[in-house]
Amino acid sequence: MSADPPAPASAGDERSAYLPDFCAPHAVLAVVLVATLIALVLALARQSVSGELWTELARTSGYLLWTTLLCAALLCRARPWLARQTLKNSTLAALGLIVGAVAILSECVFWLGRLWDAQLGAPSGLFPTEHAAFLLPNLFIGTIVGGLALRYFYVANEWKRSVELEARTRVRVLQARIRPHFLFNSMNTIAALTRTDPARAEEAIEDLADLFRVALAESRPQISLREELEVARTYQRIEQLRLGTRLDVHWNVDALPQDAIVPGLLLQPLLENAIGHGIEPLPEGGTVTIVGRADDGMISLEVENPVSMRAGSTRPGHRMALDNIRQRLELLFPGQASVTVHDHGAAYRVTLRFPLVLGPAATSDDE
Repeated sequence: MSADPPAPASAGDERSAYLPDFCAPHAVLAVVLVATLIALVLALARQSVSGELWTELARTSGYLLWTTLLCAALLCRARPWLARQTLKNSTLAALGLIVGAVAILSECVFWLGRLWDAQLGAPSGLFPTEHAAFLLPNLFIGTIVGGLALRYFYVANEWKRSVELEARTRVRVLQARIRPHFLFNSMNTIAALTRTDPARAEEAIEDLADLFRVALAESRPQISLREELEVARTYQRIEQLRLGTRLDVHWNVDALPQDAIVPGLLLQPLLENAIGHGIEPLPEGGTVTIVGRADDGMISLEVENPVSMRAGSTRPGHRMALDNIRQRLELLFPGQASVTVHDHGAAYRVTLRFPLVLGPAATSDDE
């Protein structure tokens, strides 16, 4: 078997895109604040030598602000091109842009000072008078500071990628843990139907095949709310075949944005718990109510069943399902999602609340 041809150098690699977006307003503000603070520190350090704090602060801050803003502008424009290079070439090019910006600004400041002093007929004290003594230290400092800044951006980006990959892996582990449980319960339902109603068992197998296609066959940890509702409704049909008129599910989810992103198998485990703990133990059955709404940039999903799930009647998988959902929501929406349980004796309600994020679901693992 022949080996795959090497990727062209222009393809770059994922690690090359480690520079922050200097076009963003918050990045520009950060650059200005850092430059101002450094200028203040340098001016205070030199005050004991020159004794002119405000003059030194004006000179230093003016030079540093223009230099850092020029560097940020160059890196902003070059960022897409740098991201397509290899990591080594991207870093060397970015460092070259920084040193080049320092050289250009230093030359402009020096020759502007010469013109200014020539107009005044005497040194103003604001501009450097020695060309090499001004240019060479600036280039040396620019190289050192630029290298350290690029190293910081790279390490910070790698740390962020590591955190994201870890969170993604944890989501997949949690997803893989709940899917076999889901399949096991569905197969139990079909097995029970094959003895009592083979025709209905055949319908249930078709619905289970749909569930495989929509939920289990997907490798995405995130899907659209439309897909998640389809999975839950298909699961309801399977249970409806087994429980018949004992099961009644009221859906009130028309106000939900169908393109919202949610973790896969978010609602189905709650519906499964509500049926297994609240409806199945009752000879006369009961009603499961599912209510969804979106307000203030948040989505709320409530699943309520008519029986209180006391500790003694709770099946082993119940707490695992709630903990699983809680962890997956936290990984997808850190610090912004919540899972609350209300047990009022006659009713048991689970409420999910998480941010409304519209857009395509996450891509599959192999993309």
